Amino acid sequence: MRRAVLLLLLPVLALPACEHEGDRPFVAPVAVYADTKPTSDQDFVAVASAPRDARPDEVGLATWYGTQFAGKKTANGERFDPNALTAAHRHLPFGTWVEVRRPDTGRSIRVRINDRGPWGDDRRVIDLSRAAAVQLDIVGMGVAPVEIRVVHGPS
Repeated sequence: MRRAVLLLLLPVLALPACEHEGDRPFVAPVAVYADTKPTSDQDFVAVASAPRDARPDEVGLATWYGTQFAGKKTANGERFDPNALTAAHRHLPFGTWVEVRRPDTGRSIRVRINDRGPWGDDRRVIDLSRAAAVQLDIVGMGVAPVEIRVVHGPS
């Protein structure tokens, strides 16, 4: 019998004993997953948040993917919608919300992780849906520097 809700608790990753002063560990979010296929961004909630003045969890380049993948299954099993505020990340749990900020313009957007990637270039840290790329104004450029912070939900 299927359970209504699967609670996935991820341990907090600890830094090795030789950490440098000023380093901080990546805190893995605690994610709540609905057992059914998601119908909206509220079906997945990552309960982790970052204060506004917090350092980013990751810094790198963002790229985007759009209509050529529309309707195809993402790594978490849902269908890709280029108009949804979603993204692909290499290791964050599905359903985790992240704030993606362009330090050069100050623009930011919150997206839900529902796919894996980007692949091929380690400088690329996130692949955004077309809708997220439009809001960050990177569609024409194709790639832009970003900071990523794990946050609590879409707003």
